[in-house]
Amino acid sequence: MRIALIGASGAVGSRILAELARRGHAVTAIARHPERIPAAPGATPVGADLFDTEALAATLKGHDAVVSSVMFLDSDPEALIAAVKAAGAPRYLVVGGAGSLNVAPGVRLLDASDFPAAYKDEATAGAAFIDRLKAEPDLDWTFLSPSAEFGPGERTGVFRLGGDDLLTTASGSSISYEDFAVALADELERPAHSRARFTVGY
Repeated sequence: MRIALIGASGAVGSRILAELARRGHAVTAIARHPERIPAAPGATPVGADLFDTEALAATLKGHDAVVSSVMFLDSDPEALIAAVKAAGAPRYLVVGGAGSLNVAPGVRLLDASDFPAAYKDEATAGAAFIDRLKAEPDLDWTFLSPSAEFGPGERTGVFRLGGDDLLTTASGSSISYEDFAVALADELERPAHSRARFTVGY
């Protein structure tokens, strides 16, 4: 496929870029600073301003799917969604957060008393983003939330998928950037969560 990846230079985006490249997809790798995008087979680095909807739409045009891997506080959901729609992209996949996942009926992770204050604003913005997507009538979107502990690790290809509830084990709730990228690439190749959120964890 031809895939546009917004945020290709970031910690998660660079892993997604590597996973898509290893599967042979052609990736337009987009970042504010394209010189920071890691080299990958079949990838074309492109610089873009995420707040310039018209220019971003022109960059996204002609792709089979758009993947957004950017911090919620560093982007504008309205601008991103408008650009994807203006480009006519058939699918839009968003790297989400864990904060909006449920830990009990009606209780989100970000609402828990022990949720780290340092992540509260980003998690709240992520929850607002998925609410905005749910209200979008014309876009085929997917929002993939990681587990609570999300960081660099190994690509094992062995993990579980869930819906709106945080996935946990006896040792906690975690997923590596690398396995998250596998789950996202799988969804691109075999769509199973149209207009829905899902989560991945060990």
